[in-house]
Amino acid sequence: MPQIVQLLASPVHRYVGRPADGPTPAPPGELVAEIHVRAGLGIVGDRYFGKPAHREASVTVIAQESLPPDVDLVQVRRNVLTTGIAVDELVGSVLILDSGQGPVSLRVRRPANPCAWMDATIGPGAWRALRGRGGIRCSPLNDGTLRVGPVEVRIVS
Repeated sequence: MPQIVQLLASPVHRYVGRPADGPTPAPPGELVAEIHVRAGLGIVGDRYFGKPAHREASVTVIAQESLPPDVDLVQVRRNVLTTGIAVDELVGSVLILDSGQGPVSLRVRRPANPCAWMDATIGPGAWRALRGRGGIRCSPLNDGTLRVGPVEVRIVS
């Protein structure tokens, strides 16, 4: 059964400067049990919420199957970590997730391409290994809540 494994809503952008210098420390509480999504705006409390440059990509989703063991959202800076959903194949679709609070519809706009920071946060070679498997960038189509745990999934082409 598909699941939401982790959720991240971080108020700060941690990857600034050069990857060789490492990211700034993660603030406490950015991994959460639930997130509140707002149509056209993103995740309440997240660094990209309501930012015009990120409206088409304010929610990022990645499959746990794409990551090495013990790698989490703090390292890859995506918002939703799933298992049992082939998210990288969904560009151009609408991904509908319902974790018990009603459906949240996400228009999948484009791939979330990995960057050189992956080599700094996960380990050497991660940037290359995650090409084509770095997740997806989405814009929320409705307001709703997502929670960690089992999730019903629908995909509309």
